[in-house]
Amino acid sequence: MNNTASEGVALVEALKPLVKDANCEVVVCVPAIDIPAVAEAVKGSNIKLGAQNVHFAEKGAYTGEISANMLKEYGVQYVIIGHSERRQYFGETDETVNKRTLAALAAGLTPIVCIGESLEERETGKTEQVLDRQITEGFKGIDDISKIVIAYEPIWAIGTGRTATDEQANEAIGYIRKKLSEVFCPVCAGKVRIQYGGSMNAGNCKGLMAQPEIDGGLIGGASLKLDFAKIVNFDK
Repeated sequence: MNNTASEGVALVEALKPLVKDANCEVVVCVPAIDIPAVAEAVKGSNIKLGAQNVHFAEKGAYTGEISANMLKEYGVQYVIIGHSERRQYFGETDETVNKRTLAALAAGLTPIVCIGESLEERETGKTEQVLDRQITEGFKGIDDISKIVIAYEPIWAIGTGRTATDEQANEAIGYIRKKLSEVFCPVCAGKVRIQYGGSMNAGNCKGLMAQPEIDGGLIGGASLKLDFAKIVNFDK
């Protein structure tokens, strides 16, 4: 919940020349009320537009919610689902993550589905158990897992300044890919983009991105500054 529409446009306008030659996909996921203005700002650029949430119904008596088709009309291509803050503050569950993911896929959006453990779960050795549950429950009924982007977000490393070590992040993401191989298929699992989403910034992105299992980053606070361009261009 950062940036008014005009602030969001200003940030994107400043970002465009800095990332125009990026070797990766660049997506900005903005607050819903900013989407119309930012949709205009990204036109003609290599920056794609994403939303921060989507409802699982096409329409109906769900006051305050936004459907996948409403997002699509403004050119939204990606949507974050199951972010740890949605789970922590707004009652998101593996079941609702699954419903939102299926709705996004049905509408042709690419879900960026967030999974990850809390500090207590990590310290008590439950990381793999939590990831197993989030994968099996959150991805029920999905035919082609390669259409989903997964963001591994260790909850203890979000907004805390703490970051998983490069090796910890790589190990967890490697485990996620192994589990996807078991639940779906090895070929599908190999095609899934799995990002790291725990306080990645311009200072630590190079080490994280050097890890073989990490395909990208879901950037939080560092995306609100032009330092975001340094993360996008980490390999240059």
